[in-house]
Amino acid sequence: MAVEIEKTGKTIDEAKQAALSELQVSADMVEFEVLAEPSKGFLGLIGGRPARILARVRELTPADKAKKFLSDIFAAMNLDVTIEVSEAEDGVVLNLIGDNLGILIGKHGQTLDSLQYLSNLTANKGLLEEKVRIILDIENYRSRREETLRRLALRLADKVRRTGERIVLEPMNRHERKIIHMALQDNYRISTYSSGDEPYRKVVIEQKRGRRERRDYRGEYRGSRESRYGREPISTSKDSGSEFSYESVERGEE
Repeated sequence: MAVEIEKTGKTIDEAKQAALSELQVSADMVEFEVLAEPSKGFLGLIGGRPARILARVRELTPADKAKKFLSDIFAAMNLDVTIEVSEAEDGVVLNLIGDNLGILIGKHGQTLDSLQYLSNLTANKGLLEEKVRIILDIENYRSRREETLRRLALRLADKVRRTGERIVLEPMNRHERKIIHMALQDNYRISTYSSGDEPYRKVVIEQKRGRRERRDYRGEYRGSRESRYGREPISTSKDSGSEFSYESVERGEE
């Protein structure tokens, strides 16, 4: 049942602030209904009445829960962050806007990914069905990051084609590995697969070696188009190929 209270004040805004103070919630979590407009009465002295409003706390959605969770964190960090909520095809996007928010992104987005993970746990706590995916972004960082990874994939694929050497990238999360795989999926000279165990799983880029498939000891495949996604092979020895930092490559330090 929704919580609701009545409050009065000299003005409607004053009555609303009194309600918010008592409810201890932000204004976007409350629905207001004006029950009576304020009046000054005769000559502004006799028969005046205060404004009276009904404040009702609406039911929290997963996005509301995630937003409140993040707001509490940012308040504790003394960060002034505006959270914009929008719908996306694959979930609900919470875009964080503010100054100097690099601390919330972290190296290669690791801090942002961690906040997103915790936000999803909070938003979907207690839900058995219809769970919502919360996507955390900071001023379109994720789209810029995806474009950076696609450019990197093309550059490294060209290097593999020129040198014939396999390249092993730094560990990436599942989403970023998929971006690399998809960027090169139509390159008939290049094969990509992932190796290693989480959280140190890496993308390997190498030249295709014909149509013949080879199994590893887990019965998985490498070298085929299918192996780029669901069937990923076991780890490749670090000594058997070149390992690259995609950060240094983006700076041109090949």
